Amino acid sequence: MTGQRISLFPLAGALLFPGAHLPLHIFEPRYRALVSDALARDRLIGMVQPAEEGLKPRLYEVGCLGRIAECEALEDGRFNIILAGLARFRILRELDVTTPFRQVEAEVEPEGRNDDEALSAVARAALEQEARRFAEHLGYIVDWSAVSRLDDTTFVNSVAQVAPFDVAAKQALLEATTLAERAERAMQLMQFFGHTDTDKPATLQ
Repeated sequence: MTGQRISLFPLAGALLFPGAHLPLHIFEPRYRALVSDALARDRLIGMVQPAEEGLKPRLYEVGCLGRIAECEALEDGRFNIILAGLARFRILRELDVTTPFRQVEAEVEPEGRNDDEALSAVARAALEQEARRFAEHLGYIVDWSAVSRLDDTTFVNSVAQVAPFDVAAKQALLEATTLAERAERAMQLMQFFGHTDTDKPATLQ
């Protein structure tokens, strides 16, 4: 891993996974400044979860670095953007900065670190079966023929990104250190949430 300065968007309930995409509407002045700064430099923004409430909350150590893939600048200064997940990062320390947004030094995993990981055929089949059952339970319409063509990393991270798990569950998925571990946690969560009342707000991101 390499140390890197990252500008943060600590948005409660919004998690990003490598290889996945996250649409965001940016309206707060400090995060308008964040997007403007990212567009002028490297288009990179770090998504991370606050671990508590408050003006400057404590943060979870693990987040995901994203690149602005699409950006719509609105006339009143707001932005609509889509972040493409690149790689996980672990915060080493927060930096003392004058910008209205927070910045940290972090260890960033090499992009595509898990690309050479593969699930066993049994694990992949079990995850697809559980994902089908879970999607049917929620009434989701899914193109399963397209899903079957996804590589294991994209499939696992896409499930983690779109499934309506609560924030703590998604953070646990993000912190999984191997693809197999993330896949196993995703299966357990689908089994758990698939047998609970999914209309409860507490279970939805």
